[in-house]
Amino acid sequence: MTQEDKQLLLKDLCARLPYGVKVTYPKLSNTMPKEWDVNGIPNKYGFVDIGVPDKHRFAAVPIEDIKPYLRPMSSMTDKEKEELEYVIELSLQALEGEEGHNIVSAAPAAFEIDFYNKHHIDYRGLIEKGLALEAPEGMY
Repeated sequence: MTQEDKQLLLKDLCARLPYGVKVTYPKLSNTMPKEWDVNGIPNKYGFVDIGVPDKHRFAAVPIEDIKPYLRPMSSMTDKEKEELEYVIELSLQALEGEEGHNIVSAAPAAFEIDFYNKHHIDYRGLIEKGLALEAPEGMY
């Protein structure tokens, strides 16, 4: 994995933490189960649900050993597409009277990225790059 790929994956994972992104640790040592859920119990998908770590559950794992489960853009449901259109429409209304780059002009991009993170959509092409796995149907 290149340094550029590591940085891309780190940026993506950090933005998804508030939304409970699920990941796999393919290279965990033999002292720990390969697949844990948030409470340390193996689950049917073989993933780990990560969020903001607390003192009771945190392990230092190299970024190259982590692969998030994401949904391809093509998996968006009609309901999600409608929600995204609504989010974009509302944020574009805030741009009326645009005066260069400012918080208001940056809002549409931020709202759209938040939407993709919330719904675990791969908007950076991580699946195609081999940095993420396609989430099984019903995982999220």
